[in-house]
Amino acid sequence: MTREIGLYIHIPFCVRKCAYCDFSSFPRREGDMPAYVDAVIKEAERRPMPDAVIATMYLGGGTPSLLPPALMDRLLRAIRSRYAFLPGAECTCECNPGTVTAECLAVLKENGVNRLSLGAQAYQGRLLRLLGRIHTWNQVESSMKMARQAGFDNLNLDMMLGLPTQTPQDVRDTLRAVLALAPTHVSCYGLIVEKGTPLKANVDAGLWELPHEDAERDMYEDCRSTLSHHGFVQYEISNFARPGFSCRHNVDCWQRKEYLGLGCAACGFLGNVRRQNPPSLDDYLKGCPAEETVISPEEARFESMMLGLRLTEGVSEDAFFRMHGISLRDAFGSRLARPLAQGLVVFENGFLRLTRRGMDVQNRVLVELL
Repeated sequence: MTREIGLYIHIPFCVRKCAYCDFSSFPRREGDMPAYVDAVIKEAERRPMPDAVIATMYLGGGTPSLLPPALMDRLLRAIRSRYAFLPGAECTCECNPGTVTAECLAVLKENGVNRLSLGAQAYQGRLLRLLGRIHTWNQVESSMKMARQAGFDNLNLDMMLGLPTQTPQDVRDTLRAVLALAPTHVSCYGLIVEKGTPLKANVDAGLWELPHEDAERDMYEDCRSTLSHHGFVQYEISNFARPGFSCRHNVDCWQRKEYLGLGCAACGFLGNVRRQNPPSLDDYLKGCPAEETVISPEEARFESMMLGLRLTEGVSEDAFFRMHGISLRDAFGSRLARPLAQGLVVFENGFLRLTRRGMDVQNRVLVELL
């Protein structure tokens, strides 16, 4: 039987490393782009999936829109020739507003990409500079205009919360600017200060001060209430969409469905094996092997909870049983008692989901379930 899977392709190139970024991304490596595209195509050739059909594809980075149009065309044509795609498959490409061109968008459209995700992040120039972003808000506006002219109507804008010096009013102003561009999807991500980043060094040195926890909560609540008022449905802790425009690729990942990962640092999950390609661009180009980890039944059940509880609908009891051969209640038993009693989770209509209060303390719930 043919099964539906996702496909993730990592494009690790960028113009400049952002201050908060700990992803596998490499500035000033444009000379390696042709060899990298060759390597990804060769990896696809080594990993045929004759019993699977691609239901969603996601091009992430790095900055996929930085790849020259001719190389992007070659890559996507090769992928389409090697894997079967479901009719109407959702195909997303991440784009940086500072790198979007009409030629890039035309190539994406011609090769079946039908959803774009633009890293807008903040309306204020001072915050974009603080983050090390290469674009201005004018470029966000022009990128959205170019995308629509190229025929794209499924458009996400990312924005970030909890930035140094950011205020709730900054977030309200960013929301206003975002909504003026009429996206179909908005992602509101809380800043995570990662080790080894310039942002972490500046915070530790006292050069940048993060907003108080209460201020960040106010920012998040402003996002929830404002987006809801404008017709967006919250379907995951950080994601809001017009009806029918949820990101299917990400929902499938949160529901722990299988996906194939290609490229430097790409992670994949097929059967009970998780596969991680080398995070180093040089190692990937040299053909260093991926790391594979067999996931135990206990780990698999916890992953279903860890990922599924991010969704506002929660974890389906029926889907959990079909995937793991044991009921959710039997798998976690008494470990659910405290979160239920504290009003952090609730069973409702065949799902276990976080309550509004539970979303604020998701990690506490997961610790109870470990």
